[in-house]
Formats: sequence, C-alpha cells, structure tokens
Amino acid sequence: MQRNSIHDSIIASLTRHAALDEDDYAALRGLQLSPRQIEPSTYLVREGEKPARCAFILSGFTYRQKLTSNGARQIVSLQIPGEFVDLQNLWLNESDHNVQALTRTQIADIDIGALRTVVTTRPAIATAMWRTSLIDSSIFREWIVNIGRRDAHTRVGHLLCEFSLRLEAAGIATTGAYDLPMTQEQLGDTVGLTPVHVNRVLKALAQRGLIERDRRQIRIVDWVGLRDASDFNPRYLHLGQS
Repeated sequence: MQRNSIHDSIIASLTRHAALDEDDYAALRGLQLSPRQIEPSTYLVREGEKPARCAFILSGFTYRQKLTSNGARQIVSLQIPGEFVDLQNLWLNESDHNVQALTRTQIADIDIGALRTVVTTRPAIATAMWRTSLIDSSIFREWIVNIGRRDAHTRVGHLLCEFSLRLEAAGIATTGAYDLPMTQEQLGDTVGLTPVHVNRVLKALAQRGLIERDRRQIRIVDWVGLRDASDFNPRYLHLGQS
C-alpha cells in the first residue's frame, strides 16, 4: 500500500469519530509512517515495555492478551483493519498487556512523540482518538459482562454478532458473512471456555439454524434469532458516533 493511501486510511478511520478539516488532514499526512508486515503470533507490544510507537492496522487482525503467573492466557480484545492497536500507550510509560498478531497483518508504525504532537495541537484529531479509546473501553465492559454473567452459548453468539457488525462497519465483510480469524483455542481464551466446549457451542448454534459455518467461515442465517439468543445489543459499539 502506498504511503498516501495509508494516510488516507488513517484519516478515514478518524473521521468516523469526529469531523476533521483540511488542516487536520495535513497534520495527519505529515506523520512519518513505517509500514511492515508481521506474521501470526508476532508481538507488537510486550507487557512491561516502554512503548515507542503506535500501530495502525492496514490488513489482518491483532489481539490484546494478559497472562497469569502460571501461563494461562485471556484474550481481552480484538483489533481489525482500520483501527489503532494501542492508543492508550500515547500517555502511559509502560505497557500493561501484550498485543500479538492474530493473522498475517500489515501495520503502519507511527512514532509516539510525533502522534502526541498532532493530538495536542489538533483538537478534532484528539477528539477522534479520545472517542476511539472510549469505544475500546465500552467494548471491554461488555466483554467483562459476557465472560462473567453469560452462559457458554450466549458468550460465543455474542462474540459472533459483535464481529459481524464491526467488520461490516469497516467495509470488510457483507452482512452476516465473514471469515472468523480465530482457532477454537483462541475463541476459548476469549470467552473463557475450552476448545472442546467452543466446538460444541458452534455446532449447537448451527443445529438451531442460527448460523452456518464452513471451517472458519461464519454465516449468520437468523440474525434476529442469534441476537436474541446472545443477549446482544450493539449500543456498546457506538457505531453511529461521529
């Protein structure tokens, strides 16, 4: 992807959250970018590191995760193309979690110092990034409810609904059909279930006529049925925020 196209992708992402003017566009186009491709499981951020750059996803998927002292993993969020990976590290001196590539991923690295300058001098850009972080927090809250208070079928169905809407909003997938870029082990680490339990739940959702799946491809057959069965309300995604 050409650098101009990368800048345009960043602008398009931020204008979903705030109205930017030509001076804002110029400030964003002035950022020096370092595009690179990373392989699955590669770390973008490691817990305990002092962050020096912020990544913007051009293609592929990443995830945030935390590890317990005995090595158990909890995936706490997913990032999709058109999203920043770690805006919170603009103002924190030390990373408190890990970020890894879920798939082969193309990113553009941006120096944190340069990005801070843009944020502090361009209020509309600051508003867009602040809203982006607030939406991240809203999704975190919903995931806490999902893993803490919903049963296995509801947890998995809720995640499938969320992913569908986020990909559709980003222009990556058509309504209700997409490739889920996660293994059953990774799904289990996201919703607090074993891979075997995840497989049983996916089969049950298919048997109920709510979804169809072919390996990792998911098609939501009955959106209303899956939404209701999964206790899903998209309000927390703030898709209309602009």
